[in-house]
Amino acid sequence: MDAADLAGTFESVVGSVRSAYVGTEETVRLALCALMAGGHLLIEDYPGVGKTTLAKALARSLGLEFGRVQFTADLLPADITGAVVVDHESRELAFRAGPLFVNVLLADELNRASPKAQSALLEAMEERQVSADGTSHALPHPFMVVATQNPYDAAGTFPLPHSQLDRFLLRLALGYPDRAGEDELLAGADDRPRPEDLPETAGPSYVLAFASVAAGLHVSPSVRSYILDLVEATRHHPDLVVGASPRAGLAVLRASRAFALAAGRSYVLPDDVKRVAVAALAHRVVAHPVVGATAAAARVVAEILAGLPVPIDVGHR
Repeated sequence: MDAADLAGTFESVVGSVRSAYVGTEETVRLALCALMAGGHLLIEDYPGVGKTTLAKALARSLGLEFGRVQFTADLLPADITGAVVVDHESRELAFRAGPLFVNVLLADELNRASPKAQSALLEAMEERQVSADGTSHALPHPFMVVATQNPYDAAGTFPLPHSQLDRFLLRLALGYPDRAGEDELLAGADDRPRPEDLPETAGPSYVLAFASVAAGLHVSPSVRSYILDLVEATRHHPDLVVGASPRAGLAVLRASRAFALAAGRSYVLPDDVKRVAVAALAHRVVAHPVVGATAAAARVVAEILAGLPVPIDVGHR
């Protein structure tokens, strides 16, 4: 498939997801870009704003096997990854796969689980495998985690460690729909399709093809310099105590390539970087305690982005 075909199917998937999810088109595009780039997605907001609906609609529209784990305080790592048990027939030890072995895992309310249970996802997210009793077990391909979390001030939550936040390609805050969107939801509550009833608009082969083509998109030296300027600026901003890491710069690059391909282009523009920068960086930097937490970090990244000179000669081909 060429860039135009991939972009056309991308638009069809966006339309499919939006038929079940009431939210902004930009939110759907960013969420889909995260998954199409082979990354993981973190969605943070209060209950009832459509986090689960969005995750289910994405998986169903892409024809991917979907699984869900409700994270609670008593959840154990083996409840997620699986464990070595005695097979009743052979009487030998065998690995019993956990709910992690799907294409898209919804880790619902991830920050309600203990840090020990949260860490069970780290190897899976980074290596696409699970280790048990000294043996590694490969996860399905593609494999993506869509995690939801409640805001940090919600009761019974454990803040995600910085190392785990860094594994998510993008972080989104959905917010409430506008009045027109919410009225549409109320008016068509019985007519809107459920996520599990959506048709399969694309398949796993499309996801893999998109990720492969996106990884090879041209990025000019001036656009790379633009990303580097953005990353370096977070390391010197007085309102941030921890700036963006080199992995954060790579995340901006990966997401920008996905956004460019979704537009049918074979090269990345500064506008692609602008569209993904806050979602790719805000959860990877740490705001000064006096300033605030995640919302403040997003504001600082947006301010840095607004003040950066935009390259004119992007050298596309």
